[in-house]
Amino acid sequence: MDQSGVSQSKSQSEPVCGKEALDLLNCVTQSPYDQDKCLRLLQSLRDCVLNKKVKKFLLTDQEQQEANTTGKKA
Repeated sequence: MDQSGVSQSKSQSEPVCGKEALDLLNCVTQSPYDQDKCLRLLQSLRDCVLNKKVKKFLLTDQEQQEANTTGKKA
């Protein structure tokens, strides 16, 4: 299993720790800003990353660019 943030879990169709990351991003965009809530969500994301041993998050476009760059170096 790929350990990047874009890897798909076998039981779900969403990226590893994707829900936690999205919840945190949505929290910081809310007005009024609830710092305590966002800190809890940050800790939840950190726990997920450590538990799943995620090393890097990539957006879909970034993943394609890195694949193209890696292919050209070989």
